[in-house]
Amino acid sequence: MQKINRMKGLAFGAALVAAALTMTACGSGQSGSPGGEEEKKLVLSSFAFGVDDLKKSVIEPFTKATGIEVEIESGSNADRLSKLELNKNSGIDVMLIADYYAALGQAKDLFAKVDASKIPNMAKISPFASDEKFNGPAYTFQLNGMMYRTDVMGADKAAKWETLADPANARKVALPDLAASSGQLTLSGVSATYGSGPFDVDKGFAKLGALAPSTLKFYTASTEVTNLIQQKEIVLAPALDGFAYNLVRSGAPVAWTPPATGKYMTTNRAMVVKGTQHPTNAAKFIDYLLSSEAQSASAQALGDKPVNPAATFPELLTKISGPAAKDPVAAGFTALDPAPIVENRSKWVERYAREVSSK
Repeated sequence: MQKINRMKGLAFGAALVAAALTMTACGSGQSGSPGGEEEKKLVLSSFAFGVDDLKKSVIEPFTKATGIEVEIESGSNADRLSKLELNKNSGIDVMLIADYYAALGQAKDLFAKVDASKIPNMAKISPFASDEKFNGPAYTFQLNGMMYRTDVMGADKAAKWETLADPANARKVALPDLAASSGQLTLSGVSATYGSGPFDVDKGFAKLGALAPSTLKFYTASTEVTNLIQQKEIVLAPALDGFAYNLVRSGAPVAWTPPATGKYMTTNRAMVVKGTQHPTNAAKFIDYLLSSEAQSASAQALGDKPVNPAATFPELLTKISGPAAKDPVAAGFTALDPAPIVENRSKWVERYAREVSSK
């Protein structure tokens, strides 16, 4: 009898240990299944605009294909990065973010290096989209150029930086603040045109500062500049090509053209948050995001230019951006090295306010 009771005690102890191990597995963010598989969930941090279109064109098909439920948190680049820095255990798995902020997050050790072997579609995207300077791939890109009123001037005139200084356009142009997406690209475009390269900012600040007195508005958001040009309060502004999408689609007398010189582009990148509890799901999502299927769908729904050459996209993108919509590098566009921007950004923002926008 004593032996039987001892065996029962051992069995009860083993059961307690097994229960504890199961609870530990569940508490660590795992599903508790025998194989230690991840939960079928993913938390995605994305831009505030186009959330519904993103859900319909990419998220819902991804969930249908994989069974992985996606929760979306949205906001501006700066706000989302700041929140992640303050709370590294936020639960966010993947962040869709502009390249400068991606580089800034890397410098703060917030993003993990993706494993390309687990993302097969990375082998199919354009080389600029898998730039080794970034821990995650680009999934779309935007081009900096000139948005203009077609009832006032033609593309050849609009493409020249000096047209911004034409006395006939005084108080009829807008410039991007350095905080705007187009801001750094414009500063670098002017610096390269009138100086020795994209980071010869002394020349860039001097040229933009000279334009300040005849500038109607220093804009920080796309809606500001699109409203001004639609209402004909301005006739010309350096801007990203995506800003012209809805205006051109609506039939407004507005177009966008690449600048004659100083052609720079920005990319939006898919970054895996360091310490994610769902690394496999994160890799699956990024792989799907880069697929020709998802790239084609987001191009149609959001106007995102694909980085996967096999994707299809609406003619409107080519109408706006020309051949650069398909191959920006062949059209003369380059992406800026993020290192000097991360190093000097705070100083340049102060200089822009002092030497340009406050004049």
